[in-house]
Amino acid sequence: MLSAGSLGAQLEVNVERLRSNEGLIHVCVTRDEAHFPDCDDDPDAVKGSFRAADTRTISFRNLPSGGYAVAILHDENSNNRMDRALGIPREGIGFSRNPRFTFGPPRFSAARFMLQNGRETQQIRMRYFL
Repeated sequence: MLSAGSLGAQLEVNVERLRSNEGLIHVCVTRDEAHFPDCDDDPDAVKGSFRAADTRTISFRNLPSGGYAVAILHDENSNNRMDRALGIPREGIGFSRNPRFTFGPPRFSAARFMLQNGRETQQIRMRYFL
């Protein structure tokens, strides 16, 4: 479990349809459209890496209320990056609200959900293209 921010809401992320138990699951939780989907240089993002073999539910506590989006990478070879073949992800990716997308990640607005005080659960289905 991870904690971030001042007292507030709890976000539970349920990861579905992992292709294997190999590698790591990298999670990015952000409120900033400019830093979606990878959270790079986002000082307010909550990030974590978890062993895929042990992880199906991830909880984030004490998040401030507001709009968030979650992005997940199933890094099957644990090299801490998304592997691609001809620009197509070779590893699984998933987003809050499970939006449709084809070329490139979905827009922040398509993955955005409101987190209020209390508890919110996001069921995220992993997608694999290769």
